[in-house]
Amino acid sequence: MIKARRIGHATFETPDLDRQIDYYEHVVGFKVAAREKDRVFFATKTGQLVLQLERAGEPRCARLALEVAQTDDFESIVKRLAADGIKGEVRSDSTPGTPKMLTFQDNKGTAVDLFAEWKFLGRDIPVDGIGPLKLGHLAMAVPDPKATSDFYCKVLGFRVSDWIEDFFVFLRCNSDHHTVNFIRGNSVKFHHIAYELKDFSHMQAACEWLGRKKIDIIWGPGRHGAGHNIFIYHRNPDDQIIEFYTELDKMLDEDLGYFDPKPWHVDQPQRPKVWNRKSAGLVWGPPPTPDFMRGRDAPPSVEAHR
Repeated sequence: MIKARRIGHATFETPDLDRQIDYYEHVVGFKVAAREKDRVFFATKTGQLVLQLERAGEPRCARLALEVAQTDDFESIVKRLAADGIKGEVRSDSTPGTPKMLTFQDNKGTAVDLFAEWKFLGRDIPVDGIGPLKLGHLAMAVPDPKATSDFYCKVLGFRVSDWIEDFFVFLRCNSDHHTVNFIRGNSVKFHHIAYELKDFSHMQAACEWLGRKKIDIIWGPGRHGAGHNIFIYHRNPDDQIIEFYTELDKMLDEDLGYFDPKPWHVDQPQRPKVWNRKSAGLVWGPPPTPDFMRGRDAPPSVEAHR
């Protein structure tokens, strides 16, 4: 089995590259690490590659990059993928700081790039904006969350952290409660991407910055049930949902099998489980606004009230 260790960066296609560059530089607070005619790479203020944008006709999430251990041999991984009927290709890539990747498609058609070697693209980089610490997780709507969950667990070594009934699954590949999550929808569709902030004061500063930029918060601040992260959501210029979060549950010891105890946990200890719609929605905070729900191709689970 391949064992993913960390989410690295995501690749988004956009019809208006310049507008998205301005947003990610001056609202989110990432730094352009490299730029070509039709694509641009962003780093966090700590120098990690976090986002790639490419010019295309329609906005979509096209790729997801995951880190594996440096001891993993790519040729062996290609053989393991082939045993599962998956074609993998090792390529030398022009991605800054990442000399080699292994690429294949997951069961829903999204390209997955595995990398083992990388380097920081700077240190203590000054940014103009909110300045998240890292890319935390990415969520997609899919017709069959169970099938996609099984694929990521079998092929990439993910573990199930929680389910909301049978339509929303949270998967982890390290101590963070979730790195990817999949919610049932009528078709494959990007749902949201989430960036981690340092603490609650950083969250407050993010709210103030979005207010200064006249960008509406479409849900939050609040604390989720599953994962227990404090959150706010807004939309970027391509009308995609962006989440900022902090205080996400962590499972520091897989053998113990429970998340690091926190005062806001109802279950003691908090273990992976199946939540119902009501309990999974919120610990505190307002319900989602109509704008958050707009165009959502999935069941209204996050509308659950306290």
